[in-house]
Amino acid sequence: MASDALLGPAEIRELASVLGVRPTKQRGQNFVIDANTVRRIVRTAGVRPDDVVVEIGPGLGSLTLALLEAADRVTAVEIDDTLASALPATIAARLPARADRFALVHSDALRVTELPGPPPTALVANLPYNVAVPVLLHMLEHFPTIERTLIMVQAEVADRLAAAPGNKVYGVPSVKANWYADVKRAGAIGRNVFWPAPNVDSGLVSLVRRAEPLKTTAARTEVFAVVDAAFAQRRKTLRAALAGWAGSAPAAEAALVAAGVSPQARGESLTVEEFARIAESKGAGE
Repeated sequence: MASDALLGPAEIRELASVLGVRPTKQRGQNFVIDANTVRRIVRTAGVRPDDVVVEIGPGLGSLTLALLEAADRVTAVEIDDTLASALPATIAARLPARADRFALVHSDALRVTELPGPPPTALVANLPYNVAVPVLLHMLEHFPTIERTLIMVQAEVADRLAAAPGNKVYGVPSVKANWYADVKRAGAIGRNVFWPAPNVDSGLVSLVRRAEPLKTTAARTEVFAVVDAAFAQRRKTLRAALAGWAGSAPAAEAALVAAGVSPQARGESLTVEEFARIAESKGAGE
């Protein structure tokens, strides 16, 4: 399909001018103005011709058009009134043959629990930096059919999401993302492909959903409660950090010993499987 459908810097600025749109810091809007970058994102995401892709925060549509060229259909979720109202016309004008494969949901992504059409198989998005982690976890929770995810986020957030136990930036986002998927860094993105150029570098993160859910008798909410407690006071040992969660420090120690985890360990050294064992051990002791 002809790639002249994609938006370049001049088209992005012209479209924004016509709509009276100025990217806002409040919504973390930085529009991608480089067609090669959106092609690279689609390629790195491994988008297939039978994929049903959900995109969060499509903005003026640069990535949306590239996704529509590669996937079976695309559903975009946009919170901004002006951008949401303009996007269907942009798709119809630049990719008329694919317009019937596009759906728009005008909503806050954190409130979306169902989407029109077939269930999504992939999530590909340039996520606003200020809500990237909550939006990612919300989508993975509510749309279990999403097998593959590729998100562009602030480099620091990308590092956190993909960090392994023992890494100094390993924390709540790392563990919770790993509950759902195998997570890895998938590349770096420079600042000059955005308008306006952000003050930070960006990174790509790939998440491939676990073929089998984590084997545990604990519910996700129970495991996440342990994770939140463990990292609320990073410098503390787990015996101390989990005292409130368990009811007392001795109860926390008992749960940790039962789970085969040292009470003197700290949260940043534990895998998601170990957090699940701790959640299980508390439940078994009640």
